[in-house]
Amino acid sequence: MADFTDSLLDKHIEMIGKQPVFFVATAAEGARINLSPKGYHAFRVLSPTRVAYLDLGGSGNETNAHLAADGRITVMFCNFQQPALILRIYGRGRAVLPQDDEWSGLAAHFTLMPGTRQIFVIDVESVQTSCGWGVPFMEFQDERQTLKKAHAQADPDEWAAKHSLRISSIDGLPTRATDRYIAGET
Repeated sequence: MADFTDSLLDKHIEMIGKQPVFFVATAAEGARINLSPKGYHAFRVLSPTRVAYLDLGGSGNETNAHLAADGRITVMFCNFQQPALILRIYGRGRAVLPQDDEWSGLAAHFTLMPGTRQIFVIDVESVQTSCGWGVPFMEFQDERQTLKKAHAQADPDEWAAKHSLRISSIDGLPTRATDRYIAGET
């Protein structure tokens, strides 16, 4: 049976801190549903009612476009160990870009990585936990380094030029383009 709360409880925060992967889902009217896996220990609980995650440049910028159009976002964590548990955070999100005034304060919560594009901030509206009896046991082995390596080898000016052109989603929704390359840590 599912349990709902209005905010993250200490036991939720503890479970989140142990997960090496999370999933983000967004949608906007007339557009595809976007569902993306995330790793790199990039998720932070800022308070029981606010969370954020660091986003690296990748194949597209659908989350940015969907949040600009609609704002709704769901983040899901699956506990692949014991106890069996699925945790969903439902909320409203927005992108904070390196050129935004909020950037420095938010970025201080993360270890910036090569290719850092934006930080998504989510105001928690509700939290749902449910059994994870259908989730298999899995063990974390390691992060893939391919994306970080590709960004570390990128020319900052070329990266900024390429990403400044990404001003729409695959469905044509507008995005806020990142105009700065974040070198970060390697």
